[in-house]
Amino acid sequence: MNIYRDLNQLPTFKKSVITIGSFDGLHLGHRKILLRVTSLAKEIGSPNVLITFYPHPRKIVDPSTDGLEVLDTLNEKIDRLKSLGIDNLVIIPFSFEFSRMAPREYIENFIIKYFSPAYIVIGYDHRFGLNRGGDIMLLKEYGLSHGFEVIEIVKQELEEIGISSTAIRKSLRSGDIAEANKFLGAPYVLSGTVVHGDKFGTKLGYPTANIQVTEKDKLIPKSGIYAVEAIVDAVKFNGILYIGPRPTIGANLPSVIEVHLFEFDQNIYERHIGVQLLSFIRDDKKLESLDALRIQMQKDEEHALAFFEDFDTKLSSTIDHVATIAILNYNGLEMLESYLPMVEYSSSSHNVEIMVIDNASTDDSVEYLEEWHPEVKLIQLSKNYGFAEGYNRGLSKNVTAPYIIFLNSDVLVPDNWLDPIITMMDNDPKIGAVQPLIMSLEDKNSYEHAGAAGGFIDRLGYPFCRGRVFDKVERETSSYATDREIFWASGAAMVIRTKLFYALGGFDNSFFAHQEEIDLCWRVKKAGYQVWVCSSSKVFHLGGGTLDYANPKKTYYNFRNNLFMLTKNEHFTTLLWLLPIKLVLDGIAGIKFLLEGNIKHVVSILKAHLAFYATLPTIVENNNKDNQYIEKVRIGPDNSNSARYNGSVVFDFYVRGRKTFNKIMN
Repeated sequence: MNIYRDLNQLPTFKKSVITIGSFDGLHLGHRKILLRVTSLAKEIGSPNVLITFYPHPRKIVDPSTDGLEVLDTLNEKIDRLKSLGIDNLVIIPFSFEFSRMAPREYIENFIIKYFSPAYIVIGYDHRFGLNRGGDIMLLKEYGLSHGFEVIEIVKQELEEIGISSTAIRKSLRSGDIAEANKFLGAPYVLSGTVVHGDKFGTKLGYPTANIQVTEKDKLIPKSGIYAVEAIVDAVKFNGILYIGPRPTIGANLPSVIEVHLFEFDQNIYERHIGVQLLSFIRDDKKLESLDALRIQMQKDEEHALAFFEDFDTKLSSTIDHVATIAILNYNGLEMLESYLPMVEYSSSSHNVEIMVIDNASTDDSVEYLEEWHPEVKLIQLSKNYGFAEGYNRGLSKNVTAPYIIFLNSDVLVPDNWLDPIITMMDNDPKIGAVQPLIMSLEDKNSYEHAGAAGGFIDRLGYPFCRGRVFDKVERETSSYATDREIFWASGAAMVIRTKLFYALGGFDNSFFAHQEEIDLCWRVKKAGYQVWVCSSSKVFHLGGGTLDYANPKKTYYNFRNNLFMLTKNEHFTTLLWLLPIKLVLDGIAGIKFLLEGNIKHVVSILKAHLAFYATLPTIVENNNKDNQYIEKVRIGPDNSNSARYNGSVVFDFYVRGRKTFNKIMN
């Protein structure tokens, strides 16, 4: 993270995504806003910038302000921000002169001049400039003339942030550190310089480091004993912290902050140290003697050690996420309400992260997620990028788990459906992607169109599945209830290795929707990996929930993207005979639609071919880029011919009357 304290030392920002505020405590409410800023910046490939002021503007504008207690000192805030994805932190020295800047001057000579924003993420009631005369409407006015967009943090969200800050302060003052840490999303920190004390702790057998908090407005929690962690020279030490006036030692003494670290004997005088408060052990109290104090300190240590033993056990069980389930959403409120709870609570016995990538929904999807599923990681995109680019932008640098699961919002999942897939992939590093059996939600004894029991492709590039050939969907059969290598896994429910997905460049953005998962799996296989179906895992797909199978748009994307996919992945010599045959077969499909009276589908096929020819140079360019990615992650010879049908599924289905997978492949 770059830190700037002088406007004259700023780099030249272009099309930045900025937010402005004090962000005191950087609690869960703030983190939602920062996630919006960082994800938006990743989406458009621009730097993100957090602008804050120091000292707090209220101290300058209203010097009579009393009782202003901050949850973070400036250094503590900087430390927290380093782990939250902020690229650039700009700390404005807030002065009386700065506060006298007129609102329009503030926008023109501060915001636009130094940050050239593409987006400003700001609260609906944000005020700025002389006498707080500027507001969000003025910013939006400038946005229209200067090419930036103002994203408004709605009233409800700001009120929730205010409530969170109030709750944190109340919890800290009452000693409820667990509640405060829950709202903060991280332990509360007390930091300062270690100074010399009166050595009473050493005399009692408990040497302490006396911490002098340098920022007088820092909120100091309730007096008492706390279990804490501190990091000294990159080593973590557990300990106990005392806050209070030491009533056993004397009357009317000033309050101190002293920490005793277990198994620690270093000299750290004059050094800066920060301690994380983890648990409140007891209230401060006056004891009858120093011997009684020594005995009490032994009990405090025992209490703290018992806490840490339990804490470490819980921490070890809370391992990093083994997978991230990514759900792409566009106006899917009804589906989220129906299916997300099962995804969240039933997917796996492992620790799994749930992420919803919202493609600029215009319904109440975002509001529903924020109110009912605050634990879900929400990535908000600025417009509808479709399936391929929506996933790419939403997942950009946002996943650290070993596996990514692409899951449609209209999929119902049973308990622990992910576990056998994770086991399969853990046991065989050659497997790059896996899908479960995909059954119909409307008829649970039938396979579903989008993936069924595993995807295949014929020599002419027509995709089909075990359990579904063209529009013929089969009933469930034991012959498909086996694990086996396939050609492609369905994007409705696909698990892929995270590093492999990123290394291959993700989905091809030009596809927008449909067959992008086949293109991705083809590249996976070209790099030497395998794609499998896991028969001991099963999900239920509504089908057509996002785009109806009979929709002409679906016809357009299927025909266009099939040409894209073949041109990108087939050898040039194969394309010389394949593309003319595809032209004829697509023409026959158009005639079939025409005879059925489906004129819109005929038009869709024509548009698909025109779009293909117009973008052919771009397709060739993408192919060259893909080949470079593939070579970097190759683990073996090209595996493209494995699980590929050498015949023509069109000929088998329409001429030979073979309507099922088993009849075609046998």
